[in-house]
Amino acid sequence: MKLYENEISSATSRVRIALALKGVEVEAHRISILGVDAQNRQADYLKLNPQGLVPALVTDGGQLITQSLAIIEYLNELYPEPPLLPLNLESRALARSVALAIASEIHALLPPRIASYLSTTHAINSDGVAEWSRHWIGEGMAAVEQLITNRRTGAFIAGDHPSVADIFLFPQAISAARNGFDLAQWANIAEIMQNLRAIPAFENNAPAARK
Repeated sequence: MKLYENEISSATSRVRIALALKGVEVEAHRISILGVDAQNRQADYLKLNPQGLVPALVTDGGQLITQSLAIIEYLNELYPEPPLLPLNLESRALARSVALAIASEIHALLPPRIASYLSTTHAINSDGVAEWSRHWIGEGMAAVEQLITNRRTGAFIAGDHPSVADIFLFPQAISAARNGFDLAQWANIAEIMQNLRAIPAFENNAPAARK
């Protein structure tokens, strides 16, 4: 399998964590995503992935899979152990709910292409773009904290084993901290992050800071 990725991408981090938990190695291809000459906006990459996003996985059979949640669920079905979704149906639904809350309601508003659009089309300066990001991160993380309050059943979001929910939370919480948020204000998230940092698959695949 081939993984098209970038080290600062939270979505790439999610897939990397899942691969590490499964003990699966892939052929990695770095795709730049910042600047006017970013590879993800060039014709060659757009031919592979019309959305121009990372990560993108090409399977051993040559099929393209995009979107980190779809990639992770594919890997989870291809390599069942350890499972990344709880066996209990309600816990499984909670794990997916949290993953989607992060992917669709927080992260979707933060990528470089969003910042570029705000600055070039709406003349919003860097401080304004930073405030945009902080607003949606703060609102979204507070909502995630409420989602999991009184519903946790173990060390992680949906039990005593990391699930897809934790895989999505980890890089997003790191992003929140880098944007100036004190994770301690979200007691469950802070505790879960402490537990996740003790797991090499998570700590070794955290998203890199933007330079």
